[in-house]
Amino acid sequence: MMKKIIILNGPNLNLLGEREKEKYGVVSLESIETNCKEFAKKNGINLTFFQSNLEGEIVDEIQKSRNDHHGLIINAGGYTHTSVAIHDALKILKIPIFELHITNIYNREDFRHKSLISKIAKAVLCGFGTDGYLMALKAMNDFLKK
Repeated sequence: MMKKIIILNGPNLNLLGEREKEKYGVVSLESIETNCKEFAKKNGINLTFFQSNLEGEIVDEIQKSRNDHHGLIINAGGYTHTSVAIHDALKILKIPIFELHITNIYNREDFRHKSLISKIAKAVLCGFGTDGYLMALKAMNDFLKK
């Protein structure tokens, strides 16, 4: 059976490669998506990759994933620290959730130290730059094999 995994991206991640390069690097979200889809193809994963700056659209994608995906990886961006709606939508899921951050949120401003997602997530990966996407995808793939 082919595993279905979704990677959700929150606000401003569409500007990776342009914004705050010293924190987020020079790799675009499109390049990350391409790399993840190449990994997925080689590993028999049906991958959905989604980004939105709108909280409600992210909630909609979470809700849609509840019946037809085996795992969810989320980089909620700034919504990590503020969105009760995303938190509540994730709580509905019966699939593993991995929380992902490009930077180490604990080395940043105090308000970023609190995540509304972490207590729901099976794992949290932060601080590995954009390489964290492939790391999280590999980890999810391995987790789903158990």
